[in-house]
Amino acid sequence: MSTVETTGQDGGARETDADVVVIGGGPVGENVAQYAHDGGLSAVIVEESLLGGDCSYYACMPSKALLRPLEVAATARHLQGVTTPEVDRAGLLARRDAWVSHYDDAGQVRWAEKAGLRVVHGHAEITGPREVLVGENGRSRTLTARRAVVVATGSSPVVPPALQGIHAWSSRDATGVVEVPERLAIVGGGVVAVEAATWMAALGSEVTLLVRGDSLLGGQEPFVGDLVRSALEELGVAVRFGTSVESASRDNARATGLGRVHGGPVHLSATGGELQVDEVLAATGRTPRLADVGLDAVGVSPQDVRAGSLPDWLHVIGDAKGDALLTHMGKYEARVLGSRLAGARESAAPTVVPVPQAVFTDPEVGSVGMTERAAREAGHDVVVAESPMTGAAGAALLRDDVAGRAKLVVEAGTGHLLGATFVGPDAAELVHGATIAVVGRVPVSMLRHAVPSYPTASEIWLRLLESLPAELR
Repeated sequence: MSTVETTGQDGGARETDADVVVIGGGPVGENVAQYAHDGGLSAVIVEESLLGGDCSYYACMPSKALLRPLEVAATARHLQGVTTPEVDRAGLLARRDAWVSHYDDAGQVRWAEKAGLRVVHGHAEITGPREVLVGENGRSRTLTARRAVVVATGSSPVVPPALQGIHAWSSRDATGVVEVPERLAIVGGGVVAVEAATWMAALGSEVTLLVRGDSLLGGQEPFVGDLVRSALEELGVAVRFGTSVESASRDNARATGLGRVHGGPVHLSATGGELQVDEVLAATGRTPRLADVGLDAVGVSPQDVRAGSLPDWLHVIGDAKGDALLTHMGKYEARVLGSRLAGARESAAPTVVPVPQAVFTDPEVGSVGMTERAAREAGHDVVVAESPMTGAAGAALLRDDVAGRAKLVVEAGTGHLLGATFVGPDAAELVHGATIAVVGRVPVSMLRHAVPSYPTASEIWLRLLESLPAELR
């Protein structure tokens, strides 16, 4: 079906009809629009900023663009016969700039238009059933969705009260770093914190991690945080556990631009002592961005979104829904929803879709499904298998002194794989095989017949399976 636009002669409000109107042009919005269009529907994407969203410009892509060269350099340091490359600060930031297209979304817009999608830049607000008002540069237009409005507005960083008012860095500033602070405090111990600590230390910052809990990367297997902490400390990062920031102050705090130091030195009062740094990064989580979407105009609250209590024409997906705040999970939801809106025949889906996660520190982390603790708390009777990464010759060959570990969590009665965790070189590349096994509920006795190539890191599967009880093998 076509998209119809009417423009008033006075240049005022315009109206556009389409089958699907998507609010938010990140990877999630792009995917739902594309799959709906591929199924025969017309789709409009409304994006207030850059088409491609945070993932393309301020999160996943620039983060890995910064981290991959560091991983290569670290590998060279741990391989006899190779001269260790040095970090080129200017070159590293230039690589980042290239991968974010110098913060220009023209290429993304060309892709969308070539794919048959219409892109509208501006702020979108739902004003009534299937109606979205878009404003930009003093002009407005009303988009009317014949079939559905999809909210894919993503999430916003959470700034704790103690850091408000000092223009603390967000994750956007960390990935968009222009001025490297001599001393950087990172508040948090999750993925953003440990990844940013890795590249900021490599760029020359004296980094201190202030972690409220007693471990890094909470929610993973305990050995994950231990291995990552050891690696960060080898890079010179100071890690302080059991530390909460109680107050913060700085002179001349101001918005100086993306990735630039936002004022004078920051004085932090925290449990365990005082700290003065040149910049502080708040890596304390994210929250769904729903406040300015206009949900109240149709009687919908954030609580309704979490409960899934929405009108049949309204859908909220990805980070905006607030489940797994990961780009790949949002894209999965988008593919399913886009196809369903277009009337595609749905294949049988598992009751639970496991969440894979990759953390591009050194060592790298890859995991999917349940940890041992989560599985036991959910009532599963489990057995586990563990092995150092050096247990596989192919993994040991990746570096001369491999630091890493792998673990499987298996349901005792059925032999089904419930979860897997890998830490070590290229660990994230091992996760998809585990994801397939969890989704397919493949018994571990069957996995023994999935033959890994020799010598590759995937041989770690043999070591893990061989350590399971004989009745499961």
